[in-house]
Amino acid sequence: MNNWIGWMAKNHVAANLLMMIFIVGGLFMGFQVKQEVFPEIELDWISTTVVYPGASPDEVEEGIILQVEEAISSIDGIDEIKSVAAEGAGTVNAKVRSGEDADLILQDIKNEVDRITTFPGEAEKPIVAKIVNRREVISVVVYGNAPERSLREQAEAVRDELLAMPQITQAELSGVRPYEISIEISESNLRRYNLTLTRVAQIIRQTSLDLPAGSLKTESGEILVRTKEKRYTEQGYGEIPVVVNQDGTEVLLKDIAVINDGFEETDEFGRFDDQPAAMVKVFRVGDQKPTVISDLVYKYVQEKSATMPESVKISTWYDTSEIFRSRMNLLIKNACFGLVMVFLVLSLFLQMRLALWVMLGIPISFLGALFLMPATGVSINMISLFAFIMALGIVVDDAIVVGENVYEHRQQGKSHLQAAIDGAREVGVPVVFSILTSVAAFVPLIYVTGTMGKFIKVIPIVVISILVISLVESLFVLPAHLSLGGGKGEEECPEDQEQKGIFCRMRHKFAIFLDWLINVHYRDFLNLCIRYRYVTFAVAIGLLLLAIGTVKGGIVKFRFMPLVEGDRITVNIEMPRGTLVAETAKVQEILLEKARETVAYFDKIDPSERSIMRHLYSVSGGTVARGGPAGGGSASAPH
Repeated sequence: MNNWIGWMAKNHVAANLLMMIFIVGGLFMGFQVKQEVFPEIELDWISTTVVYPGASPDEVEEGIILQVEEAISSIDGIDEIKSVAAEGAGTVNAKVRSGEDADLILQDIKNEVDRITTFPGEAEKPIVAKIVNRREVISVVVYGNAPERSLREQAEAVRDELLAMPQITQAELSGVRPYEISIEISESNLRRYNLTLTRVAQIIRQTSLDLPAGSLKTESGEILVRTKEKRYTEQGYGEIPVVVNQDGTEVLLKDIAVINDGFEETDEFGRFDDQPAAMVKVFRVGDQKPTVISDLVYKYVQEKSATMPESVKISTWYDTSEIFRSRMNLLIKNACFGLVMVFLVLSLFLQMRLALWVMLGIPISFLGALFLMPATGVSINMISLFAFIMALGIVVDDAIVVGENVYEHRQQGKSHLQAAIDGAREVGVPVVFSILTSVAAFVPLIYVTGTMGKFIKVIPIVVISILVISLVESLFVLPAHLSLGGGKGEEECPEDQEQKGIFCRMRHKFAIFLDWLINVHYRDFLNLCIRYRYVTFAVAIGLLLLAIGTVKGGIVKFRFMPLVEGDRITVNIEMPRGTLVAETAKVQEILLEKARETVAYFDKIDPSERSIMRHLYSVSGGTVARGGPAGGGSASAPH
């Protein structure tokens, strides 16, 4: 290693080339690497969902859940099974054991579920799939005092226009009821025309369809034949003939039935700022950047609001890219602050030129880590940005040690080149082991298993990359830059006090203060500690026990992940099964009223500022497990 240090210090072109690889490569990869709010991972869960229309939770458990659990319980590689029986559907979630191939387990579960032949006749085909972590970026809310159909149609138009943008590939409606055409026939009408509900359903099924009927070959070419009679509206279903008399007259469906073109009776509804609302959720897919999608949606909403009907408004809701931007801004702010502090402190105590090159070690190390990120499979996300912020405090330690030792050798009268080589070689081994010690502290995080481990392992990968680049920069690039200079014994500040500038006089005073602090107070305290070494050791042990006691006693709380304040307050309510929709709505209104009172209280404290609440969104009518009538409600408000 010593030979490499000396060779790089003498060959400035090689050192600068290595530095430029880190800088240019990091800048290039910084624009190419994937950006996302949270890392994209595969969850270790596989879900099996079976829809059983009209069934109670008990019937779902007996007819669906128990059979699926029994079928998949013998599959090797499943660590845990959790099930939810809700009204009209059941879900069985299987956790894949760590280290097992999730795709093979998925196929095994599909095979076992397909073998089940005792599902209820009304049950739909089981859906077996991996539970994926969908990456929602932002939501668009269409709201106003307008009919439900009008709001949904406007929301569908918004969704289609967003999907027409090349940068957005996934958007879906939320908080709206599905369309439904219901047909009601009285018993008297059925008896009058000698019909049954089953027969009418069969007629509708056979009449309302699109059916390919082959092709006809003619002299002019081949003609495809297709029946297109699929009905989508109340008028279309009303024209279906259900009875054809011998004289050719027809009885249409609208003559014997009441046809309602509306929505499913799920009692699900959403409100935005106390007005009916429909929501469009926009997701990030592949390498799409959340900040780009967010900017596009904001621009679209601003332009769209001018063309909306008078009774309908449009707004954004829960922009997850905001926390990504704030974390990025925090990193940039802390990095700039760190650069300035390193430069000022080293300039005051050592040399300005040395401080400049040591300071540049921070951006070089970060850009070098960005250059390596695609190879490590890490993206720019909240976790990796946290790792960058964490590394800010330790990234230049090795460069400071090397730079200070080079400065010490310069003080001995050596040339810039010889001081750079001797100084770097002298502390090379300790610096390497200090970096290895820091690396060893982060390596165990790579081997944390489970879903949390997939998130956490991003931290050690990023930190270790930064530390390795920092080590390379401090031992092979920094000495080459510090070796450049004037002749032997040249100093930045002249010896004559009158010829010194303000900065040199300030640095001289700081040097005197530091020498006084070390030679007077620190030396006396060190001698005292050595003289009473057993007392010193006992005090150290006592402080260690005190630190352990604060954790064990609950004074210092222990949490696996810190509680971080968000910008959204959410309240979820789960009502007892069978609760009337009106009762759920009353409880939800109480929550909304309390939210308004709280906002009014804080706004009254400081009326000069804008309201602490941007918007208030609530949704009701879904169970915790699955959307259903009168299951629960929720309200949330970002501040």
